[in-house]
Amino acid sequence: MEHFQTFQVLPNIPEPLCFLEELSRNYWWSWELDAKELFRRIDRELWENSGQNPVLLLANVPQKRLENLSTDPGFLDHQARVKALFDARIKAPFEGAYQETYDREGAIAYFSMEFGVHESLPIFAGGLGILAGDHLKAASTLGLPLVGVGLFYRQGYFHQRINKDGWQQEEYPETDLYHLPLEKVHDEQGHEIRITIPGPAEEIRAVVWKVLVGRVPLFLLDTNLRENPPHIREITARLYVSDPSIRLAQEILLGIGGVQALKAMGINPRVFHMNEGHPAFSCLERLAQTMEMHHVDLRSAREIIPRTTVFTTHTPVPAGHDEFAPDLVKPYLHPFESRLRVSADEILSWGQHAGAGENSDLSMFVLGLRMSQYLNGVSELHGQVARRMWRNVWPHRPEAEIPIGHVTNGIHIPSFVSRDNAMFFQNRLGINWHRNSWKRENLEEIDAINDMDLWEAHKRCRNRLIKNCRRLLKKQCERRNAPKSVVDAAESVLDEDVLTIAFARRFATYKRANLLLRDLDRLNDILGNTERPVQIIFAGKAHPTDEEGKGLIRHIFKHAADERLRHKMVLLEDYDIHMARLLVQGADVWLNTPRRPLEACGTSGMKAAVNGVLNVSILDGWWCEGYTEETGWAIGKGEDYDAHSDSDLVDSHALYNVLENEVIPCFYDREGGSAPLRW
Repeated sequence: MEHFQTFQVLPNIPEPLCFLEELSRNYWWSWELDAKELFRRIDRELWENSGQNPVLLLANVPQKRLENLSTDPGFLDHQARVKALFDARIKAPFEGAYQETYDREGAIAYFSMEFGVHESLPIFAGGLGILAGDHLKAASTLGLPLVGVGLFYRQGYFHQRINKDGWQQEEYPETDLYHLPLEKVHDEQGHEIRITIPGPAEEIRAVVWKVLVGRVPLFLLDTNLRENPPHIREITARLYVSDPSIRLAQEILLGIGGVQALKAMGINPRVFHMNEGHPAFSCLERLAQTMEMHHVDLRSAREIIPRTTVFTTHTPVPAGHDEFAPDLVKPYLHPFESRLRVSADEILSWGQHAGAGENSDLSMFVLGLRMSQYLNGVSELHGQVARRMWRNVWPHRPEAEIPIGHVTNGIHIPSFVSRDNAMFFQNRLGINWHRNSWKRENLEEIDAINDMDLWEAHKRCRNRLIKNCRRLLKKQCERRNAPKSVVDAAESVLDEDVLTIAFARRFATYKRANLLLRDLDRLNDILGNTERPVQIIFAGKAHPTDEEGKGLIRHIFKHAADERLRHKMVLLEDYDIHMARLLVQGADVWLNTPRRPLEACGTSGMKAAVNGVLNVSILDGWWCEGYTEETGWAIGKGEDYDAHSDSDLVDSHALYNVLENEVIPCFYDREGGSAPLRW
């Protein structure tokens, strides 16, 4: 059988509930409290089991339940309230600073290798993607005329499983398209919009999907087409593959294909923003289109393109930037020889390090730098690091004059603030509380929230975290066929009233997940103190080829399995946005221990802070700017070391000291009553 058709049988949504279908197909619901509560109200258990995915929820809710809701006055009133808000926030003409430009669709094109909008759309790996998703959401709220451009990965990044020996295992399940709010983009004649890129041996064809993130459309290119041979279809199968030929094809598709797709849709951006160097090939297609559309020469086009390009870099480690061998890249450059009227070698030189030679690799970072006039790191310290790291691109300039500035990352607060805190803010500041964050008078209203109310809300968040940790840990143990005694013990790990530290991030060696484990005797004394007990939750993934990162996971796994620590230390597998929300809302301390200055920004600490979770961190990334003695704790004094061993030794002692002498006493100081008021 060569061809088959897939059908999905869905419940019939009663007419009074038809808005639910429209709401489920726009990720606006994911950051609007009342919209999430509307879906939760349909069936709380099914909502959680569906991964808080309203498309999947509506596909599985019993028809009888829908019929009952269609005549439920309370539910219909709730739906009407959400619909009115949706119409005002999404459908009504935008009234604000960008009103004049909002209707000019595509004024800003935001290119990123990954987008972390919600856990139900698994096309992200970590902080870079979460930031990109937050940009889309914030642009929707502000009314910025933004469009996102990325790739649709059918198997996403990977699902993490940890085996009985503590080693990370990767699984790549296929994403079910029917469970996502995706739709193919069509032209005015109703035909699917497809783009074609000449490849080394054959053409690469891709279709364009659209996802709505509030007012902002996110366009995703997908090569999984029947007419493509298997190796072409695999280009968009997985995120961050190790094979350089596939990785290059992905970045060619994102950059060149993304610009072609925008043109095919009639979108002509005035500004292009490259989120890291992955989309740098977009500049080649833009140069060619500028020459063809405006009848200018290459020199003029190379004056125009940088003036309309913003380039944000996130990685303070040279090895973290993609570089490709000339023999891999040149086949993709040959079609541009006639369009740009220069040789492939000349085009290649635009991305080569100064003085490196004609056979050196093409750096996506260098190509992006040379094609952008507006360059920024993602924190003040990272801007300094980037200028020092890339001064060879401008060999005749003093380091202070290297044209890389900084724009410190932010976060999309409604996506990560807890329900409890959101209700406080809504009651004090009104339903638009997160749209008016610049108003200084808000501080007085927030300060007026009763301390005990805040503390009780935080305790509920911690209890929710502990409950979910037990549930997840039990599932992990059952999956590994652990003994019944271990499975049973998982149901009682951690305590609801104990100081809870969270360490959750990518397991890369420079993030030093094991810094807290360097002195096990001292750690045992901290965790085992009966009067002032402490517990810690670890979570995070290592890249599939990062054996050192996997070794860190195994190291922590073995200590968490120790009989003395099993109740006080847990390692959760398959870290994602949902788990991140639980942790940044429910932990007491957010621990961050990178080797300074290798943490570019580290926005997870911001997400913790807006939930009243206190940061204990190396003075790196955003914490250099955010730290004060009244807002959290610093590990060390911002020292830099040449030797890693020196840094690890000094910083570990500083970490133990700050926990023992400052953090733990502050948490357990209850002289003012049942709440730690100084905390």
